[in-house]
Amino acid sequence: MKYYYQKIRKIKNQFGKFNSSEVENVLNVLNNDKIDYVKKLENLFCKKFKIKYSIACNSGTSALHSSLAALELPKGSEVIVPSLAVVMDAYAAIHCNLKPVFADVDENTFLVTAETINKKITKKTKAIIVVSLQGLPVDIDPIIKLAKRNNLYVIQDNAQEVLGKYKNKISGTTGDISIWSFENKKHLSGATEGGIITTKNRNLATKIRKFAGIGYKNMTATGGRTSLKISSVQNPDYKRFDTIGLNYRMPQIVAAVCYSQLSSVKFIVNRRIQVAKLFRKAIKNCKWIVEQKIQNNVRHTHYTFAFKYLGKEHLNVSWKEFYNKYKSFGGDGFYSACVPINLEPSLVKYFRTNCPSDCKFKIKTKECQCISKNLIPNAFKLQKQIMQFKTNYRNLHEAREKALILKKVINYYEKNHKK
Repeated sequence: MKYYYQKIRKIKNQFGKFNSSEVENVLNVLNNDKIDYVKKLENLFCKKFKIKYSIACNSGTSALHSSLAALELPKGSEVIVPSLAVVMDAYAAIHCNLKPVFADVDENTFLVTAETINKKITKKTKAIIVVSLQGLPVDIDPIIKLAKRNNLYVIQDNAQEVLGKYKNKISGTTGDISIWSFENKKHLSGATEGGIITTKNRNLATKIRKFAGIGYKNMTATGGRTSLKISSVQNPDYKRFDTIGLNYRMPQIVAAVCYSQLSSVKFIVNRRIQVAKLFRKAIKNCKWIVEQKIQNNVRHTHYTFAFKYLGKEHLNVSWKEFYNKYKSFGGDGFYSACVPINLEPSLVKYFRTNCPSDCKFKIKTKECQCISKNLIPNAFKLQKQIMQFKTNYRNLHEAREKALILKKVINYYEKNHKK
């Protein structure tokens, strides 16, 4: 027993990731205490985000898939997604027999806008997926107006953003459907994976829950598998399913962790914002580092602290050289942006075969430039420049040390590499 007590003490240390009630909740599940943490999580999410319906699932990716599937769009319909995001937004469309179409992003916020989306709307367009990249809320009101004019659905991918503010309101719940992720590195962690879907539409909530719940016919917008008497189910003539769905349900043990994390959400988010302030101070007055622009009417929740690195142009110091110097000074590394979605190896062939017939790059290159560099110039350029510093340090002293290392690297190049 001493071994287990030591494990628990280590988990619940001052700077631990799960030092609230996560351990107790997990033990309740293992002890078969009959506490429905999935329902508790859904109810708490509705309360905190002021939304009517929440459906917990096993990942942010399955949340996207379930959301698009519930819209029941005609085969071959187009779904506009950001070009600078993660590949799962495109995967969800492809798995629903839909075609992802890539909108460019704003060069300062790194996010899609109503203007960039409008350029991609055709008669085949049926839905838009917007992504609050790095924790910065999308300027959603103009996008909603654009969608209404064109009779389009809007799905908000908030996997990297939790409890942000947009025009003094909680961001992320304006669209028809919204999704969040509890993947282990996200603001709120399920210790492994996890996701949740919200909507104000009862019909959509029911369809989402059924699709993500193997199609059980007695699932509702708010309810679980069945409210029937057990004698009705224990019947050879009872038919259980009326929808073709997948098993995307969130396990109780994951919900137990997520529920505790959500209970502490304000503290968790505020700590990330504090870490971001430390990095912001480190880059102050550096002309060749430009922070992701934060609009006046939003609150950034900083999944990472992201900026454009212009050191190649100003100092002839490459992205990788700067990275290696940061590591050599004691930093623990940082991330680049994902390549534009249509250039991921899993999708290159798919999009090359969907090129226009007059595409001059179709045979000559492995990667179709006609739908990348020329049509999404901001995303193509930004992807090579963006640096993303993690903000999930639980010890602010450690975060301060990393920020000081960043400042040290900047000073080093300012002194030694004037172009």
